[in-house]
Amino acid sequence: MWAKNLSFMKKTFIILFIAVLPVAACRKEQKTIEAAHEMQQFVIEISNYAKAIDPDFLIIPQNGEALCYTDANPELAFVTTYLDAIDGIGVEEIFYNGDLAIDSYRLNMLRQLVVSEKIMVSEYVNDDNLMADAVQQNLAEGFLCFPRSSSNYNYEFIPSTVTNENADSIVTLQQAKNYLYLISNSQFATKQAMIDAIAATNFDLVILDLFFEEEPFTAAEIDQLKTKANGGQRLVIAYMSIGSAENYRYYWQDKWRLHKPNWLKKKYDGYKDEIWVEYWDQEWKDIIYGNDASYLKKILDAGFDGVYLDNVEAYYFLYHRN
Repeated sequence: MWAKNLSFMKKTFIILFIAVLPVAACRKEQKTIEAAHEMQQFVIEISNYAKAIDPDFLIIPQNGEALCYTDANPELAFVTTYLDAIDGIGVEEIFYNGDLAIDSYRLNMLRQLVVSEKIMVSEYVNDDNLMADAVQQNLAEGFLCFPRSSSNYNYEFIPSTVTNENADSIVTLQQAKNYLYLISNSQFATKQAMIDAIAATNFDLVILDLFFEEEPFTAAEIDQLKTKANGGQRLVIAYMSIGSAENYRYYWQDKWRLHKPNWLKKKYDGYKDEIWVEYWDQEWKDIIYGNDASYLKKILDAGFDGVYLDNVEAYYFLYHRN
């Protein structure tokens, strides 16, 4: 009798487990959609705050391009309030991820979005002989391209070549024909050395971190970067992660760790110094924007022309594996 009952219990468990699987998957997808809505709203709030201070301030989210669509579903309609809040879209690895590996799913989304948004693509190319191809693949789609070599995975170096180099004064994102993505300062002994190296280039737009080591750039220092070596004006954009907390930032407290505070939600695989956050939590929002001590206000006070919002795809990775 016990053996029969045990067999029955096993069968029942298997049936229940199989029945629960679709329900669990459905709940995960619903949470992802809700998180997408929260990220859309977060970016809109960031944009409203910044543009109330500087109407020309640029808002450029990186990755998470599905957020441009209802429920983050590219088969549905655009979210016009989100598109109105942003000025461009930054993405990584569309044509190259080491080797040629075209991400057709994301590429199709970008082809729809390029009509209204400036698309900035950072490609990672193992073979230097294919750098030119990475650029041309993007230019053919109407995208800007920053190709980085295997030695520049972490955005540490200034490339010697500028795509579509020009002496134009760049005052809007739509006018830019190239850009420099340089968020690491590891190759520069001093802040001024980094400033001088960037100032000696002719990139139309520069993305860099607000901080050199732990010291923020000043408005006077950022102003030194706003003129290209050939005399044309350029845009200077600050990098800021809004979907993950970084334990080397000024806001990090020694007592913090995963789940403490509880909005430090999930380990960020591959990045030991970062944790995915529940970005809708008010404590995190207060860190990012809305007050004079906030990260975004520091960027505005430093005279940057805009902000590059990283890790907006947190809405997905909070509920799926990295």
